[in-house]
Amino acid sequence: MSGRGIPEGGHGMRRQEQGQEGTRAFLALELPSGHREQIAAEQQRLRAELPAARWVRPDGIHLTIKFLGETPQSLLDDLVQALRVPVAACSPVAVVFEGSGFFPGPSRPRVAWLGGRAEGAGAVVGAVESAAERLGFERERRAWSLHLTLARLREPWPRAAVDRFLDWGHALELPAFECSELVLFASRLQPGGAVYTALARLPISRKGGGRV
Repeated sequence: MSGRGIPEGGHGMRRQEQGQEGTRAFLALELPSGHREQIAAEQQRLRAELPAARWVRPDGIHLTIKFLGETPQSLLDDLVQALRVPVAACSPVAVVFEGSGFFPGPSRPRVAWLGGRAEGAGAVVGAVESAAERLGFERERRAWSLHLTLARLREPWPRAAVDRFLDWGHALELPAFECSELVLFASRLQPGGAVYTALARLPISRKGGGRV
């Protein structure tokens, strides 16, 4: 998943005032099932060639637009309502994956990711940030960029493994696709990894509406 920040202010204070338990939530774009399957197969091949790492499960692969953190249900409901019209006014996001890399960088690899381009994502991100800010979430300071987290390294890989992963990303060919929904997910942390549940789906289609 692609990471975004989380505020410690507005929504946390509102949760305390209302005495509600929070849901760990985030907004994201989903990948088609076929793309998740292809990436999972690629992960299996890489796992056999590269040093140990915690590889992201296929059902956890998505493009995060904004991480919301522990948030009361009433505030999530308000956010969904605030996003219906502006998100529906956006065009579907055209995504193509190309290239790979590491955070913080190849010389100190900790997170291995797949990069690419997402035409139209800026409008969706802008709509999300504006609506969230009005409800007390802190606006992101960094510009959103497409990166799909594939693995978290237990120990930094040697240079040969880093180069192998970068070469793999350069050669990878996946078909372009469109994301026509913004999804609000709940994330529950389990011993085997996070489990994600879709709470709401908002069409990105220049049409009104949305369903929960």
